[in-house]
Amino acid sequence: MSHKFFIIDGSSLVHRAFYALPLLTTASGQFTNAVYGFATMLVKLLADAKPDAIAVAFDKGKITFRNEAYSQYKAHRKATPSELSEQFSLVRRLLDAFGITVLEEAGFEADDIIGTLTTKAVAAGYDVTIVTGDRDALQLLQPAVKVMLTKKGISDMEIFDNLAFREKYGVDAEQLVDLKGLMGDTSDNIPGVPGIGEKTAIKLIIEFGTVENLIENIDKVSGKKLQENLRGNADLAIISKKLATIVRDMSLEFNQDSFKITPDYDSIRSIFAEFEFKSLLGRMDQIFPGNVDIPKVTEESIPQALVISTKDKISGIVDEIRRSRKMYFFAIVEGHTPEMFFDGIGVVIDENNTCYIPSSAEGWPEVLELFADEGIQKITHDVKSVYAACWQTNSDIKGAIFDTALAAYLLDPTASQYPLSALKEKYLGLASQTGKISMDYDYAAWAAAAILSLHTTLEDKLKELALEKLYYDIELPLARVLTEMERNGITLNIDQLKSMSLDVTAKIDSLLADIYNLADENFNVNSTKQLGSILFDKLKLPIIKKTKTGYSTDVEVLEKLSGDHPIIEKLLEYRMLTKLKSTYLDGLQGLVNKTTNRIHTTFNQLVTATGRLSSSDPNLQNIPIRSEVGKQIRELFVPGNGYKHLMSADYSQIELRVLAHMSGDNNLMEAFTQNQDVHTRTAAEVFGVNMDDVTTEMRGKAKAVNFGIVYGISDYGLSRDLGVTRKEAAQYIESYFNKCIGVKVFIDRVVKEAHEFGYVTTIFGRRRYLPDINSSNFNQRSFAERTAMNTPIQGTAADIIKKAMLNVHNSLNDKNLKSRMLLQVHDELVLEVADGEVEQVINIVKQSMENAVQLNVPLVADVKLGENWAKAK
Repeated sequence: MSHKFFIIDGSSLVHRAFYALPLLTTASGQFTNAVYGFATMLVKLLADAKPDAIAVAFDKGKITFRNEAYSQYKAHRKATPSELSEQFSLVRRLLDAFGITVLEEAGFEADDIIGTLTTKAVAAGYDVTIVTGDRDALQLLQPAVKVMLTKKGISDMEIFDNLAFREKYGVDAEQLVDLKGLMGDTSDNIPGVPGIGEKTAIKLIIEFGTVENLIENIDKVSGKKLQENLRGNADLAIISKKLATIVRDMSLEFNQDSFKITPDYDSIRSIFAEFEFKSLLGRMDQIFPGNVDIPKVTEESIPQALVISTKDKISGIVDEIRRSRKMYFFAIVEGHTPEMFFDGIGVVIDENNTCYIPSSAEGWPEVLELFADEGIQKITHDVKSVYAACWQTNSDIKGAIFDTALAAYLLDPTASQYPLSALKEKYLGLASQTGKISMDYDYAAWAAAAILSLHTTLEDKLKELALEKLYYDIELPLARVLTEMERNGITLNIDQLKSMSLDVTAKIDSLLADIYNLADENFNVNSTKQLGSILFDKLKLPIIKKTKTGYSTDVEVLEKLSGDHPIIEKLLEYRMLTKLKSTYLDGLQGLVNKTTNRIHTTFNQLVTATGRLSSSDPNLQNIPIRSEVGKQIRELFVPGNGYKHLMSADYSQIELRVLAHMSGDNNLMEAFTQNQDVHTRTAAEVFGVNMDDVTTEMRGKAKAVNFGIVYGISDYGLSRDLGVTRKEAAQYIESYFNKCIGVKVFIDRVVKEAHEFGYVTTIFGRRRYLPDINSSNFNQRSFAERTAMNTPIQGTAADIIKKAMLNVHNSLNDKNLKSRMLLQVHDELVLEVADGEVEQVINIVKQSMENAVQLNVPLVADVKLGENWAKAK
């Protein structure tokens, strides 16, 4: 799963806030309306979007390189009111308290910082959202980039992606600068071509693509008057486009850790109090519900927990729990997978009393005996960590279990975190003052009481929404399996890793020597400016693309130059190898556990809205599947001591099989029941030919249609994927639906029910709520409809692989086999297989996966063995 990076246009939004709100002042006379508006926006953003990284960009001074290019740029702008200018420093204080990085640079605008930061963040694997009031940012749209644009004030936001921009303006986002080149921009005093407005500009760019191409083909423009106007103002069009183009390659340092949010809660409280933001001050616990597990000390405190450490008192509590047959507790677990251990637990003594029992207490073994007592129901929050800590002490937690975190996840899978304080407020209407708790044992005791108060409500909610079976049959037992897989880890061939790293380093050094030799000088290959000078000034290679600060040397440019000079192939290989080394060879080596000599990823069960698992530290689900780089990385993963093989078991086209089952479409059903190649079958239907006459190109297009339909793809999206016209793409989709009527009926029904009920479900009953499904905002509503189309398919596939994991785990244990599961990667299971157990394990895995659920079409699992993950894959 990709991480979220939010980039805020501070200059734009502070201005918006100032003019959107009436002038506000504190008792001392300090103007605060811009700060308040900005703070409100920021709090809502953090609460709703929960970004993994965030940055705010500001303008620094009025003079930039654009003024040097065109002296009248923004010349008509009025002076900033003093009531506003004095608030910028207050906004910076606020951001500092929130622990949010602020960026500004002389000679550049905030837009340029945003453009550069977006480029670097996308390259680092983030999904980027730009929050701004400036439409210029729309030119930065790309598959991994969205723009939240303020419409009125700062609360009404319009979300743009590439498709939304295209549907609104009729051109691609990257062509926005060409439109500005023709029609200008009065807000920035960009001249454009006199007499050309938005409609004419759009018409010309649709026809000619770019300003440059238009100027080269003025004779083909309709209307002599327009031709003359363009000839007389060609220079203005070019300079206007340059003024509108955002810089994307500034020399900004990109350290991912520096963009993580590190709030100082006391400082935020102090600022809110100073600025008299009473409503925000009263919402501190709501604003940071997931970040106060061990909150900061404040002057006001709640009663301290009763810490029980003597054996006789612990025995008394144990006896009471045995009599009640229920144990409500919250564990403080320290360490990292697989070495996690108890610091202690908060436990409910009776309805009115809780206490904390440290793991150092003399009577702690009696607590562990309670965990292992199958006759006592255990009710806790995050049972996976409890499993891990128990196993570290050679104990176990058995019997009936209820996990409030897992229950909350199934009830609302779109929340990114499930702190008890937020659950109490949501389900019980009780605002919890966890911000006043200063010690972890106080929090644990409070949490145990919170678990007691939530238990019945959450259990009743699961029954009410028919989620009990999914909860007790899949999610709850899966927590134990995932903990075991995390503890197992997977072996990395360290010698091969080091050898590969040395080989790659040597190859990089050799490539650098070759590059310097071909350039006839040493230079910084990683510097865009220096590399551009070598390629285009010295070697005179054709200029493909220029930016505001010089030549572009991105991968797209280098690939287009391939074959023009030997240095290009060397540069492309250099970039590929340096990325391989930094991302994988150096990264993985530091994650090998020194005790087990294995890598132990963490499987996240409470993260995705569809029910899929994700993994982190490291993310082993993100290794490229079909690339040579991915194959080389997978070769490093090998069986551990005492094991002979790695096994990869992968579902074949599970989402399309689920679609066939849920839609009942005759063509899809027949393709799978007759074991036909579904993409060939679809191609035959769409293109009206016999299956034997389907070409490779036809099959490729049909494959894109098949998977595109599952994800609610539009004719525009399909045209981009296939490189065909929108009209041709629309014909493919229409032909598909004409032949696969069942799929069309199913999709329409799902979307209709989503509008009616506000959610969609999988065949196992998993729900996903769609709050924007009836939004008046077209983009939000359309995105929710696409989500409605896909979630039942992807969510059901996720449920099936989870059920298969349980089947595999239980069968291996029932037969007392040594072989074990190590990883789950989307639709694939990776196992470590002992010598002599191969045939048994193959049969178990195939049976478990293919019979995880009975569909109207067969499930097929492809099982392979190998001496490493790559060969098994």
